[in-house]
Amino acid sequence: METPFKALVDLYFEDIPYSAEVVQAREKIEAALNDELTRRLAEKPRSEALEDLLAQYGRLSALAVLAGYPPDAVKRWRAPGTATGLKSLKGELRRQRRKIYGISLLVSNVSIQILWFVYLLFTNPFSSVFNLAYIAVLLGGAFLLFSSVKRCSDLHSAEKYDSAAYVYLRGLSDKYTKRRLNGIAFLCAATALFLFSSALFYFSGNSKTAELVESIFANSILVEVPLYLCIKNFLCFELVYRKIGLPKKDAYRRHLRAMAIFSALYWLAVLLAAVFLRNALDYPVNLLLAGILLFAILIPAYNLTLRRRITFKNIVFNRPKIALFTAAALLLSGYSWLQRDTWYTQPYINSVPVVQHGEHRIDYNEQTGVYTITSASDDFKILHLTDIHLGGSLYSYTKDIKALKACFAELEHTRPDLVIVTGDLCFPLGVMSLSLNNFAPVNQFAAFMRNTGVPWAFTYGNHDTEGIAAMSKTDLNEAYKALSYKTSGNLLYPYVQPAVTGRNNQLIELRNSDGTLNTALFLIDSNAYTGEGPNVYDYIHNDQVDWYAGEIARLNAQENRTVASLAFFHIPLQQYRTAYKLYEQGSDEVTWFFGENNEKMLDKVCCSDYPSSLFDKMLELGSTTGLFCGHDHYNNMSLEYKGIRLTYGMSIDYLAMPGIENDTAQRGAELITIHADSSWDLEQIPLTSIEH
Repeated sequence: METPFKALVDLYFEDIPYSAEVVQAREKIEAALNDELTRRLAEKPRSEALEDLLAQYGRLSALAVLAGYPPDAVKRWRAPGTATGLKSLKGELRRQRRKIYGISLLVSNVSIQILWFVYLLFTNPFSSVFNLAYIAVLLGGAFLLFSSVKRCSDLHSAEKYDSAAYVYLRGLSDKYTKRRLNGIAFLCAATALFLFSSALFYFSGNSKTAELVESIFANSILVEVPLYLCIKNFLCFELVYRKIGLPKKDAYRRHLRAMAIFSALYWLAVLLAAVFLRNALDYPVNLLLAGILLFAILIPAYNLTLRRRITFKNIVFNRPKIALFTAAALLLSGYSWLQRDTWYTQPYINSVPVVQHGEHRIDYNEQTGVYTITSASDDFKILHLTDIHLGGSLYSYTKDIKALKACFAELEHTRPDLVIVTGDLCFPLGVMSLSLNNFAPVNQFAAFMRNTGVPWAFTYGNHDTEGIAAMSKTDLNEAYKALSYKTSGNLLYPYVQPAVTGRNNQLIELRNSDGTLNTALFLIDSNAYTGEGPNVYDYIHNDQVDWYAGEIARLNAQENRTVASLAFFHIPLQQYRTAYKLYEQGSDEVTWFFGENNEKMLDKVCCSDYPSSLFDKMLELGSTTGLFCGHDHYNNMSLEYKGIRLTYGMSIDYLAMPGIENDTAQRGAELITIHADSSWDLEQIPLTSIEH
């Protein structure tokens, strides 16, 4: 229709209450004007034809006559006091929608019950009778509600609406037009995914038919919910349609058919492709994921383009709502992405060769959880690694490779009989690694060590089980057990642990070839955080100290002497800070062996604010002569205080601290050599001293 005429007709009908008669009159007037313009264009130039029409039909009554209506029809259309207002309309629709929600719930449930009835008919005919009665009750309730909605709609089919109510109805018409079309697409997608998952469960799990049926009905809600939405949107659409009609009824029906046919054929093609290509693809599920992604692009593309042809107004952008949903989607997808299990370092790990090391007998006590290593030589070498900080993501890939290569260089150079890692094997904080996954790094390091063949043990650090990490401390404990000695042959992680505070506290007995105890190796959990605030570090609790003392007493009684022992943990005891301050003051109460403290933090020794009784208990028992920890990446000093050697491990970390990748002096490990008489030597092995 010509723009001037369109604007003129819009202006005339702006203050006229909406009704079905008015909509029909408007369509007839627009058609009559078009016909009249076409007739006059055959006789006159366009400008003259338009001018004549505007002069002759400048009143709505004249236009009504042109369309075949009597002159007084306009008065009837404008009749005051008969139009329904917005408040009254909303109240009526609210009541009808409640009934529609009930109908939709009943009918969607009936569809599942009908399938169940068919199954029972062949397997348990007696029960199928009760099921059929239940279906009849549901259908009866749905029919009563539907009759009520239909009767009310018929009564109001000739009702008029004021301008505010009319605008509201147009908005509802657009909303339910969109929802009905998208609901069909959603239902087809949900049905296809439901069928695929059921088939996958049946064939890959070698399930029985009864198990398949049970699974189908247990998960039927996956189809029942979109079916409910489809029915609800259809009935709501019909409710509004009876009041206002559609801008383009025939076009809408074509779109409806096209959406149903396209969605059904699309998912049929995806399912058939997944079935026929299942043997040609390593992961057929990826084909389904690709189908979901493409469908998720196609439907919004249709919504933004072709759908505008059948609505009053296609898309109304609510910026605050869009911003909220976008932020929520980004947070959810980002969190999921950060939790992914990735293995980008695997090609390097696969290339790691066996490291030459001593062959010592390893036994495990199923009741106590204690590993016993019986040394085949006079000297037994332990390599102390700490703060490896693997990220396990694509972003941290290059730094993870550097960390693993640094570990291998230390292993190859020292050729130890045992490796002890004192915590922070992984860094699942997402800040520097863009990963929250603390499972992939554990698996990667376990695979790395399995390839070297060197036995290793592990004590937790504060970062290994962060609160936001993908795996909880319970799950990670189970993961370590799954990777431990019975599976790998070289990870000495206990399957049974003492009932004390901590994620893992364990004892490894190192014995000489004649069976006598050489040294007790205690791996004690220094725990992570107290929960009182960020970076409020925990400590070694009294029940852990009691467990340590009990084990020393047991071994002393068993060996009839005071046994020698070493202890490994992550967060330093407060005595590390005391010893360092005395060292700074030049006190002769401490003896310096090697290393330096180049910590950049305010606390040069980052220990817990809570004192542990462990050090005092060690002094009392006189067994432990050496403590080894990590945690402070730039502090690698070794001091003796009150007869006990306090050693900070050189860190491996390339990731957790800004700029640490480019620093080199602090990176390395320590080699502990335990002799047959339980005496031991300690050598610091900076990575810079090794050609790698």
